[in-house]
Amino acid sequence: MIDQDCAQDVLACASPDIGEAQAAQLARRHFGIDAQVRRLAGERDRNFHLRADDGREYVLKFSHPAEDARVADFQARALRHVEQADPGLPVQRVLLANDGEPCVWLQTPDAPPRVLRLFTYLPGLPLPDAPRSAAQRDNLARTLARLGLALRGFTHPAGQLDLPWDIQRTDEVAPLLAHVTDPARRALAERGLARFVNHAKPALPGLRAQAIHNDLNLYNVLVDPADPDRIAGILDFGDMVQAPLVNDLAVAASYQLEPGDDALAPAVAFTAAYHAVSPLTPAELDVLFDLMVARLVMVVAIGGWRAARYPENSAYILRNNAVSWARLQACDGIARDAARQRLRAACGFESCGLQ
Repeated sequence: MIDQDCAQDVLACASPDIGEAQAAQLARRHFGIDAQVRRLAGERDRNFHLRADDGREYVLKFSHPAEDARVADFQARALRHVEQADPGLPVQRVLLANDGEPCVWLQTPDAPPRVLRLFTYLPGLPLPDAPRSAAQRDNLARTLARLGLALRGFTHPAGQLDLPWDIQRTDEVAPLLAHVTDPARRALAERGLARFVNHAKPALPGLRAQAIHNDLNLYNVLVDPADPDRIAGILDFGDMVQAPLVNDLAVAASYQLEPGDDALAPAVAFTAAYHAVSPLTPAELDVLFDLMVARLVMVVAIGGWRAARYPENSAYILRNNAVSWARLQACDGIARDAARQRLRAACGFESCGLQ
């Protein structure tokens, strides 16, 4: 039986383990694939890399048992929608099970129920391991914009469910800041949270919303090893949600911030490249910087709390933590109106009338 606390929050409870032999058996039973199996990292799901006897590669995902089964269906059907809307986008394909469905509902007497899915495997070099360039940054922004366009019009009941990483809920991480032991850092995060509460949150209900990827951090991007400027894969749709479209850009742009003399410059260029494919509105641009800061607050708050709770997985959980603190510190020194003016100007809008 699932612990009730875990059922309320999939981040508050570790996902039950699944062995490689069991994963191989279930891949054979439900998808007709005989394969060598290797465990992969994951925040909530249990993930496995499969290499079939014919050489083809796949990713097998077991959902967290505390997660609503509709969430897995939301993600699978969104990917199938993207495949139809923009076949050239470098995203995984969802493979149907033997019964013709994208999701397999697993329920056994000795284990909590969970959802099983099979995806194609995308080869490529993880972006953090690749050389960086302005062309690569702009290509990533354009790819994200195309993904947003491909998801336009796609709806699913699970899109309205509460999600821990939904920027719309940033103020709910406030209690987690109690786990930040450094007073200066805690105050820094609280100031970032205040930006969201005072400026972004009141504006969000008036912005256009749709299904969004919601987690374009650098580890969810693959590039071509032979041509690192080419985006070879967008991974992990596990944090999809129905939310303001600009939130998707804010998540991605927050990882473009580079602490230094002009931390905002790469994020401004990223925004301009996105806007060239999927035009933004002045209202969206006016809260974009606040939303970037909100994402950073969520990363340090949720990441620090989960790392303390699950020290065995802390390296994976905290992979973005140190640089997120540095980015948050850099943003703390940027005047809100100055950021809004730069973002507006990069997209061809007048900056007059800013308060």
